[in-house]
Amino acid sequence: MEDVLELYAEPYDSRHPVVCFDECSKELREHAVEPIPVAPGSPAKEDYEYVRNGTANLFVIVEPRAGKRQVTVTDRRTIPDFAAQMKYLCDELYPDAAVIRVVLDNLNTHAFGSLFATYPPDEAWRLRRRLEFHYTPKHASWLNMAECELSVLSRQCLNRRLSDKDTLTAEMTAWVADRNRAEAKINWTFRVADARKKLDHLYPQNPQR
Repeated sequence: MEDVLELYAEPYDSRHPVVCFDECSKELREHAVEPIPVAPGSPAKEDYEYVRNGTANLFVIVEPRAGKRQVTVTDRRTIPDFAAQMKYLCDELYPDAAVIRVVLDNLNTHAFGSLFATYPPDEAWRLRRRLEFHYTPKHASWLNMAECELSVLSRQCLNRRLSDKDTLTAEMTAWVADRNRAEAKINWTFRVADARKKLDHLYPQNPQR
């Protein structure tokens, strides 16, 4: 926990960006009956029945201090999918960064081994040398600021029926462009001193003398 909190407290450094990474799933649902749009004196109406069209996965990458984020829609979140996101992070989003510090949870695919399982050794090592992983503790994914971004995404865009992957991708593209244009940042205020005070019961206790 303190490793992640110390990372958040560091001054901004574009050569060593701090990036938060997470993913979530979205069930694709199509209207079984065409909804009735809003009209003067009458609210919009939507039938409770819907058609299931499977699920899609959303990878979220956010740099909280810079106010930048990217959302990628995929069919799955397998080892190759995660490796592809790390390559995307290195080669397209941060090609000029020396080392990218990535905050992420302990999902089994979130490991450097995913790079070596997906790419030839030389390519895997090239990416590995540019990445530095910082894991949140188990049951403490709230320390990952990507969850803050996912919360905003859920409220502003995902809390409605989206019928297919293409529609979801289009909505994500528009939402990301709007958030990035506004340079919406995340102001993290929970520090190590706060953790030691508020979560002191989780720290080793000094023996009674």
